[in-house]
This record gives sequence, C-alpha cells and structure tokens, in this order.
Amino acid sequence: MRKIREFLLVCGILSSLLYVATDILAGSLYAGYSFIDRDFSELWAFGSPVRWLLPLVIMYGVVLLAFALGVWLSAGRSRILRVTGLMLGGDAIVGMITPVFFPAPMRGVQPTFANTMHFPLTGVNVLFILLSIGFGVAAYRNWFRLYSIGTILILLAFGVIGGTAAPAITANLPTPWAGLEERILIYAYLLWVAGLAIVLLRAPNVSAKRAQLEVTYLRQSQIRQGESV
Repeated sequence: MRKIREFLLVCGILSSLLYVATDILAGSLYAGYSFIDRDFSELWAFGSPVRWLLPLVIMYGVVLLAFALGVWLSAGRSRILRVTGLMLGGDAIVGMITPVFFPAPMRGVQPTFANTMHFPLTGVNVLFILLSIGFGVAAYRNWFRLYSIGTILILLAFGVIGGTAAPAITANLPTPWAGLEERILIYAYLLWVAGLAIVLLRAPNVSAKRAQLEVTYLRQSQIRQGESV
C-alpha cells in the first residue's frame, strides 16, 4: 500500500512535467503559433492542426487524477488534506472534459455553443485550482503555507489580466502577451502541484527520523539514569 501511495504522489510531479512537454510540443508543431501572444487552450480548438495531440492533455488529466488519489490516501486524519485531494480531482476531470467537448474558439471562426461554454468551464477549473491551493494553505503551517499563499496571489493577479484576452480571441484581434500571462499562471500552479507532491513524499521520512531521534533520546536518558544510580 505504501508503494502504491508513493507512486500516486510521484504522479503529481509527472503530471506537471507532462503538461509542460505537451505545451512545448504542440506549440512547436503549430505553424505560426506564438507562445507569447496566444493561449494554451487555442491549441485544442476545433480545426487546430495539432488537435490530434489532445490525448496528451487527457493523459495529463489521468495522471493528475492519480495524484489526487495519492493526496487523499496521504491525508490520514486531516480532513482538509482530503478536501485538497477532491479539489485536485475536480480540476483533473473538468480539465479533461473542457478541451475535448468545449474547446476554445478558433480565431476568425464563428463561435459555437461548445466554444461559448469553454469560458465558464474554464472558470470552474480555476475555482477548483484556487480551492486546492487554499485548502493546502490551511493544511500546512510551515514554509509551504507561505509558498501556497504566494501562488494564490500570482493566480489571482494573472487570472484577472488574462481574462481580458477572451473577447479579443473571439473577435480575432491581436492578444499581445496573452500567452505569456496565461503560462505564468498555469506554470505557477504546476510548480505548486509538484511542490505538494514533494512535501507529501517527504512526510513519512520526516516522521521516521523524528521517531528515531526520540528513541535515541530515550535510550541516552536511560543510560544516564543508570550511570547516576
């Protein structure tokens, strides 16, 4: 059971690496695509020349869902950490459904109902992400809490900035820096997920070291008491 849990936690790191690799691969194969000026979601629009790479996005969601299960199994008595796992799972599920059935509109093409639904579903996805990190803040009181708070501030700041690009994409207008702004937001979250995975993977080792130190301290105390007698 321990090995399974550790594997599921490693999936948190793997999911972030897979997302970055997918972004780089799809953007590189899309002729004329700009990582700086165009959103990640535009890669998966109906009619996109790299939409055939969509299984990689689904694979990312599956791996993230596995990590969410790992967080749940690592929660122990912590209800807050269990909720964190649930929020991560919600993010994974919505993140798989949206690009497949409700992708972003292709520039210069009249948006369909599916395209219109992309934006509110993205909002739901962002909500799951913010709640995941928010409950992570409540679950920890060490450096990871401060790191989580900093991540939330980055997401809120760049989320507001990036949200202004949606009308321009629909109207087929230029969106300078929109891709960079969105990627700062996304990659900040990916780093947080990898960070949470590392924290949870280290937790048993830290507990074991503490227990070993306590045993050593007790033995030394017993030896000192014996010598004093």
